[in-house]
Parts: sequence; C-alpha cells; structure tokens
Amino acid sequence: MKCLVTVILFFLWMVSFCSCRLLSEATGRRFNVLDYGADGSGKIDATPAFQKAWGDFCQASEETPTLVVPAGNTFLLKSVTFSGPCMSKNPHVLMEGTIVAPDSFDSWDGDDDYENWIGFTAVFGLMVDGGGKFDGQGQAWWKACSDNDSACSNRRQALHFNKCNGLRLSNLHHVNSQRGHISINACDDVQLSNLQILAPDESPNTDGIDISGSNHVNIQDSFIGTGDDCIAINGFSTYINVTGVKCGPGHGISIGSLGKDGAYETVEEVHVKSCALKGTRNGVRIKTWEGGSGYVRKITFEDITFVNSENPIIIDQQYNPNGIRGGPGIKISDVTYRNVHGSSADEVAITLDCAGKAACTNIVMDNVNIISSNPGKQIRASCNNAKGTAISASPMVPCLSS
Repeated sequence: MKCLVTVILFFLWMVSFCSCRLLSEATGRRFNVLDYGADGSGKIDATPAFQKAWGDFCQASEETPTLVVPAGNTFLLKSVTFSGPCMSKNPHVLMEGTIVAPDSFDSWDGDDDYENWIGFTAVFGLMVDGGGKFDGQGQAWWKACSDNDSACSNRRQALHFNKCNGLRLSNLHHVNSQRGHISINACDDVQLSNLQILAPDESPNTDGIDISGSNHVNIQDSFIGTGDDCIAINGFSTYINVTGVKCGPGHGISIGSLGKDGAYETVEEVHVKSCALKGTRNGVRIKTWEGGSGYVRKITFEDITFVNSENPIIIDQQYNPNGIRGGPGIKISDVTYRNVHGSSADEVAITLDCAGKAACTNIVMDNVNIISSNPGKQIRASCNNAKGTAISASPMVPCLSS
C-alpha cells in the first residue's frame, strides 16, 4: 500500500513538474536588462546593454518572451532602433522602470540619428506595457527653437514604430519629448490605450500621437496634453478610431496637414468619439494645403465636448502660408459632426473654409451646440464653399441647408 501511495505521489509530482515546465516554455523567458549590464542610475549610457538584451530576446522562440525594464531603475538611452522580425509572434516588453534621453546637446555627440530617439522596426505582434515612463528631456531643444538656434532642427521623435503590425501599446507615461512623443508609420492593426502623454503648452511641435500610412489604428482611454496636436492623422491612413481621449493643452485632434508641396495624399474612415478637449488652440480640425491633391472622406466626430477651446470646429482647405498655387486641391467629403457641445474661446466657433475648385461636400452638423466661454458674448460660424446639411446647429451655419 505504501508503495502504491509513493508511486501515485511521484506521478502527481511529475505531472506538476512537467505542467510548470510546459507553461514556462509557452509563456517564455524573461530577459532583464540589468542582467546584461544596464546601469539603473540614469547616469551611464545603457544603450549597448539594451541592444544585447534585445538580441537574445528577439531570437527567443517561445510564445511570449519578455524583455524586462525593471521598476525602481532609470536607464539612459541614446538613439537606438530595435529591429525585427523576432522569432516569437508575441514579443512582450515589460516597461516598469524609467527610460530617459540625454538632456544636453553635448551628450548626443557622435549620434547621427536626428530622426528618432527610440525606434521599433518590423517587430510584429509587439506588446509594450507595464506602467513605466519615457522621458525625452526636451527642454534644451525647446529653448533652441525659441532662440532660432540651429540645434532646433536636430530634435528627435521620442518613440517611433515602423511596420509593426499587431502593435499593442498600453499603460505607459510619455513626457517632455524633444519633438513628437509617439509616431506610428506603415502599421496595421494597432491598439493604443491608457496612455498619459505630457509636455508644456509652450513646447514646440511636441505632438502626442502622429499616425501616417497606417490602417486599423485604435486609440482609447488616454490623456494627452502637449504643445502641439494631441493626435495628428496624416496621409494614407484609414480606419482610425479615437475613443475616450482627453486632450489639452495642445492643438486638438487633427487630420492633416495634407498635400504639402503639391503632394497627393488621402485619409478616410476616421471616427473620433467620446472625446473631451479643454483649453486647446484648435478643437477637431481638418487641414489641407492649397495646391495638393487627393481626398479626405468618411469622417465622423461624435459625442465631443469642448471647454474653452479656440476654433472648436475647423476645416481649412486653403492652407497656404507659402503662396503655392495650382493643383486641384484635396477633396473633403462625407464629414459628420454629431452631438458636439461645449464652449468656444473665439468669436468664430465653426469655420468651414473650403476652396472653390475642390469645395467641401456632404458636411453634416447634427445636434451641434457651442456657446461662448465668455458670458454674454455672441459666437458665429464662418462658411465658404461648403455644402451639406445642418440638423440643429448652434451657431447657425449659413452655407449648410437645414
């Protein structure tokens, strides 16, 4: 009897051991950057250690290997690109610590990448989360821009994802980038959620999220307050959904600008819903250059709230600071504003400035009610070459039929 019990217990132990081993192999190993010599003080360049860790992590064949940036540590990184494809279909970066950029021009000597600080290229199925922080330490570059210093042109985008299909980015903090904070280029099937992106209102060109050449991108439940666009949707992007985003300070949520230097660009199927904009220099905006070509169509802004925003609703189809003429213009059509409410800091709360050649067609205002932020002040709409329908719109939009 004792032998039988012993055999049973041994069998159960073997089953448990094998199950744990299989589970470990399935979920994947953890590659902690500290184990590769990364200094966690934030004073010594940790870029080589991160590159070594990435090399092993990206070659791991388990289902979900994890690259660990541990909590309680600060890592100094110079410009670096983490390239794929990786062996795993679900590589996971657990970002619990803080990554900082060098804070002075001299610290970047010998670094010739003036485009991006941290880049990911062709890493499919990448997931980055963990509650950690990226700090671009961009203050010196902002000052250079205000002083018209040549160093202003050497500012880097903080976090750049190129051809990273299936990207999942969540529960992270991004602050004080030299230039834009997050850029998504040539990606498909992207989810961005629970992000906090912060930079001072006066920091130049510090967009929150820039999207270009990408499809099926969902941004949700995030707070963005910067010195430029909270979200900018650029050319050749389709099926972009923005939901539950709080924006401000900043320049609002923008499509464009598109068509610079006569370029052909398109954007379609953009849906912005349940977003709040407070103290922004623009609200929801579509901006195209005069002389460009292409189209913007099938756009919806729904359940939007403004609080003391300048230019709450604006279509600028004739943007032309350089005086470039010619070209058919980018056609804008099928744009709906539904259940849009709030207060405007400007007298002109709605601007539809469309070109004679391209015009703007099928513009719909459905239950739009914007009042002045200044008690007793009247507001109005400005309209040029726009066609469509207004269903309960205040202020009245004269060029749209009721």
